[in-house]
Amino acid sequence: MTARRAGATASLDVLNKYMTDAEMPVVSSTYWNMVYGPAPELVEQDKEGLQTVRNLGRNLAWLLKCIRAGRQNGIVPPFSETACWTNFNR
Repeated sequence: MTARRAGATASLDVLNKYMTDAEMPVVSSTYWNMVYGPAPELVEQDKEGLQTVRNLGRNLAWLLKCIRAGRQNGIVPPFSETACWTNFNR
């Protein structure tokens, strides 16, 4: 994600929460997975952001290799229970 200001972290937070609710693997890094800058040349100056995204890429590659190795060895994803839903109006 490329952001102009730090307020975009709230959007990234919402996206991450959706992925966890949907039981999707979430790949993390060393900080928010974004770079800052209103223009491409300014994004290139965000050294920490670029480092974070490089770390994210390496972590994603590692996770994909783990998933592939698991599939090749017969490991299947866990079964999810979905029969019970909380009703706060009891």
